[in-house]
Amino acid sequence: MDWAAQMIEQDRQVAETIARERSRLWKFIRSRMPSQEDAEDILQEVFFELVEAYRLMKPVEKAGAWMLRIARNRITDWFRRKRPASLADVVKDHGGDEAASLEDLLPAPGAGPEARYARAILIEELVEALDELPEEQRAVFWANEVEGRSFSEIAAQTGENLNTLLSRKRYAVLRLRRRLQKVYDEFRKG
Repeated sequence: MDWAAQMIEQDRQVAETIARERSRLWKFIRSRMPSQEDAEDILQEVFFELVEAYRLMKPVEKAGAWMLRIARNRITDWFRRKRPASLADVVKDHGGDEAASLEDLLPAPGAGPEARYARAILIEELVEALDELPEEQRAVFWANEVEGRSFSEIAAQTGENLNTLLSRKRYAVLRLRRRLQKVYDEFRKG
């Protein structure tokens, strides 16, 4: 097969794969990203890598699983690069005066290679843990922590009671802290 015919065949295979997997991949990415624009960027990066793999003569056998893995990696990279501005905001624990923050569980990014690795693993666990939250809790957490919106803004947009939103955020943080604490403890032991 000559070079031009190979390119045409590669283009056909890539187009078929994208058409077949686009919807499932979009749902996977969109459910994990705070905005549609960021999700679209990740989707385009995954498609670019698919095309690049074919151009480098490394066709992908299980394209759906491969693209999901690439998407997960790009999402993790996105969270590593984009440290939410309000993550350091402290959530008061209603049981006492102790401040509880997810940032307290993450190793400092500049504390060396082991700390960076631990932080990356914890962020990946955070993405998975967020998927497990009830939708109402996840939505409030995203809006406040990732998008940096105040509870007043969220209440005005959703029509929800401010105390309800605070409660949902508190439960989300407590769940996330429990999940991340287990992973963090494993790193501290090792």
